[in-house]
Amino acid sequence: MFITKTHISRRAVLRGLGVSISLPLLDAMVPALTAQGKTAAAPVKRFGVFYVPNGMAMGYWFPKTVGPVAELPPTLQSLQKFKENVLLIGGLADEAANLTTRAGDHARSAGTFLTCVPFKAISDSNVIVSVTMDQIAAKQLAKETQIASLELALESTVMLGACDGASCALTNTISWSTETTPNPCENDPRAVFERLFGASGSTDPAARLARLERDQSVLDFVTAEVARFNRRLGPADRAKFSEYLDSVRDIERRIQKAEEQNANELPLVDQPMGIPTDYAEHAKLMMDLLAMAYQTDLTRISTFMLAREVSSRAYPEVGVSDSHHPLSHHQDEQAKLERLHKINEYHFRQFAHLVQKLASTPEGDGTMLDNTLFLYGTGISDSNTHFHDDLPIALIGGKKAGIKGGRYIRNEKGTPLANLHRTVLEMLGTPVETFGDSTGTLKTLTM
Repeated sequence: MFITKTHISRRAVLRGLGVSISLPLLDAMVPALTAQGKTAAAPVKRFGVFYVPNGMAMGYWFPKTVGPVAELPPTLQSLQKFKENVLLIGGLADEAANLTTRAGDHARSAGTFLTCVPFKAISDSNVIVSVTMDQIAAKQLAKETQIASLELALESTVMLGACDGASCALTNTISWSTETTPNPCENDPRAVFERLFGASGSTDPAARLARLERDQSVLDFVTAEVARFNRRLGPADRAKFSEYLDSVRDIERRIQKAEEQNANELPLVDQPMGIPTDYAEHAKLMMDLLAMAYQTDLTRISTFMLAREVSSRAYPEVGVSDSHHPLSHHQDEQAKLERLHKINEYHFRQFAHLVQKLASTPEGDGTMLDNTLFLYGTGISDSNTHFHDDLPIALIGGKKAGIKGGRYIRNEKGTPLANLHRTVLEMLGTPVETFGDSTGTLKTLTM
């Protein structure tokens, strides 16, 4: 990395005809060293929560012994190359899920996962929850970004009324900005793309369709500005900028391809335009969009639901024709546990794509992964018993994220999940004195 006296604002954008293209971190965006010998500003810190439903096949999740991990357990094998970035945490419990009434275990799991506070289910459509930990960080970090947080999902979240004995809002999202305001998840890549980059000069659907019919990329509207901007950059920044623009074009091409396939092959399917029919392609597209939102510093906080609680999706592509939720009630039958594990591993594999992408994207003197922390897990451990203790939780982060990876640590049985959330908020520079049923912070994350 070269720090020069040339300085371009990190918030710099390219604009044209309603399209706004934010820029990745370039060397020219790092402030020059001052005469007083001060160094450049500290890199940003990012945080994302990845939630999976219906519990876990626990025998495939935790290592056999506590301590350094030579080989990641089967469910997490797709990140074996990055095992030093993975910290497995045992012993955490979400007691708030046990204390909540008038709701099923699945609603209680998702509804308390990031609050650690029992919610009040007043009616099928009326619940009082609590502000989630991601939103505590988002409210602070939003001062530096255009989008406070991104809430993404891979399944439709249009379910209304009662789901698992309470409001469907509790299973549609894990993020709440106020006690009564859920943050809806977006599962349509086109909608996410347009939120990040715009689509046309109008919100009129006809205007968007007209642009799509012209088969123009959003980059076509800023071609002249791209050329002018390139002339201001050094060789390294030009290469980085070119790779970024190639990524934008590739994502847009994939979205358009999905739209064409949906229009040609599934004209009667009731789903938003732009959603690939293949789960893995859909996941990869959404992960790439999230990576781009991080890369351009449009947001630093996200939640991502790889499926919603009580999901009955089947995964024949990995040899599981059973519906997920019924299969999760495995009754300790080994054959069912093996199929459930295949689903768990498949979910984690989609997440691993994002980790690998950030690890291969340069930023400052390292990579984007260096400055990013992820929490991966669920609010149910053994899916057959619906227990909310000894939860399957992992932190994944780079060398500057604040954790010491390559380990499996266990806390005392019943340690509040809220202790982890409070510790993460402290790592993000947004500490709180109390959170949920927290009794303190976890010192073992860095030891």
